[in-house]
Amino acid sequence: MDTHHRGRRLTIKRVSPVVVLTARSWTMVEDAEGGDTERLEMCLHKSRHGEDILEYAKSFMIKEPYYTLTEEGEATIRIDHPSDLISLSDALAGKTFSSTAAAEKFATACKSDGNAELKNNDLAAAHERYTDGLTVARQDIVSKSNPDLARDIARNRAYVNLLLNHFDEAISDAKASLIGRDDQKSKDLDSKAYYRAGSAAYGLGKYDDAKAYFEAQLKLSPNDKDASTCLKRIEVRMRELQTGSYNWKKLRAGLSRARPHVDAASFVSNIKVEDSAGRGRGMFVTRDIPAREVVMCDKAFSVVWGHDKEALTAMTYDVRDDRIRVQPVGLSKATVQKLLGNSSQIARVMDLFGDYEGDGQNIFHNEDGPIVDTFRIHDIVSRNGFGLGNQYGEEGARNASTGLCTWAAYINHSCIANTTKDFVGDLMVLRASRALNAGEEVFISYDESSDYEARQAALKTTWGFECNCPLCAAEKVDDASVRKKRAELATQAEEFVSSEHWANAKRLKIASAQRLATAIDATYDDERYKDIPRLAARPIQEWLTKASAKR
Repeated sequence: MDTHHRGRRLTIKRVSPVVVLTARSWTMVEDAEGGDTERLEMCLHKSRHGEDILEYAKSFMIKEPYYTLTEEGEATIRIDHPSDLISLSDALAGKTFSSTAAAEKFATACKSDGNAELKNNDLAAAHERYTDGLTVARQDIVSKSNPDLARDIARNRAYVNLLLNHFDEAISDAKASLIGRDDQKSKDLDSKAYYRAGSAAYGLGKYDDAKAYFEAQLKLSPNDKDASTCLKRIEVRMRELQTGSYNWKKLRAGLSRARPHVDAASFVSNIKVEDSAGRGRGMFVTRDIPAREVVMCDKAFSVVWGHDKEALTAMTYDVRDDRIRVQPVGLSKATVQKLLGNSSQIARVMDLFGDYEGDGQNIFHNEDGPIVDTFRIHDIVSRNGFGLGNQYGEEGARNASTGLCTWAAYINHSCIANTTKDFVGDLMVLRASRALNAGEEVFISYDESSDYEARQAALKTTWGFECNCPLCAAEKVDDASVRKKRAELATQAEEFVSSEHWANAKRLKIASAQRLATAIDATYDDERYKDIPRLAARPIQEWLTKASAKR
């Protein structure tokens, strides 16, 4: 009990319906020989291609099975990492072919079935049938006499992978389908393959590769409008990537609840990641950057919007430090799913900070496919996830919009941040709040509360550290009664700002705001807070600046 059987594999078959719950699914299984029956439980990351993994097939292979007890004390084989469960094809189980014709007939039937499932928009089933067909079509018994069958199936699966956002396999399938002959039919099919490879490379942000694929397509089909359009889009992405020049108006105009993602590249030419004394790694600017200029733009790696059905924020208990934390569970699940479909991106995400470091081997792919440690993803998302703000309608504590930005994740905290962040869809835009000198470290504020105790508690609970920036050092010395009074006045100021719009402010309201700002300012010691921002006064001061300018 409570044993990971390292280096072992267990082949099982499902013998009961799957019970699907919010955080887990379970079923009864027996070993391949039909012996003992046990409970099998899949925790949290239990979907694949939009379907419950346990319903995806009837036979499975479990890598390094873990035998434990459920919360109810029931013995179970528990799977936490979907990489540890390999679905075995029901159609291929025990299948052998006595002749080339029989094997070819089977592969062709799989292709036809896959086409039918694709027509019905059942992408999971289409992928499964194409995969079965490819498995047979690539065997010598078929490929030596009919190599084009495997190419046809691979080309079709490349399209399904595009629809599933499984870009790595889409590229490999498209390339595997290339014929290379000079007849027009072969050119047309290869043109289609290059388009699919280019679209997948574009989806991965590999714009140089995408450009090469679309250019190869145009050589075969010079009049193809889709390829020409894609090359123009790539020109825009390359300009964004290299110069940070974005058409903000166009990007914002293209956003909606139905289309919340921006078509844009990350701009990181101004920054580099290096060691930061006492903070692990940090982000530093590589040139002088004037105030209000863009420092960096980071297209989020994974996003869950508040209106998505996958959105879920939950309270989790961490046995390691006996703390209860808010966890963006939906974002963790989305990140795992994206990595399972795009193993080339695993190292990029696993490089981010997380308390749990796994076995330290950093092996992310083997002959069985991608390896995604969901425990590491949990910690990485907990430490590095960002709130995207309420951009597309109402959201609450349980369905906040969250994203993982893999460049911004390297930025360290300071309550006196030198940059401000904003989101345009799923693109984080970081601007200098003051002039930055080349080599200076970039800081953002992880928690912008003006209350010292609340801010320190949030930083300790969520990110595991105590802030000792100049502002916190000054506030720490303040008497508790002073901080309490400041907090009360700050609350009054926030209520005032939310209820009184600056555009319609009368003289009496402006005078009230001025008195409130003066009262907040009086809670700060002038000498100790010299050259230090006074956070509690910031909202009312900003309101006054706008209201005074309007008059």
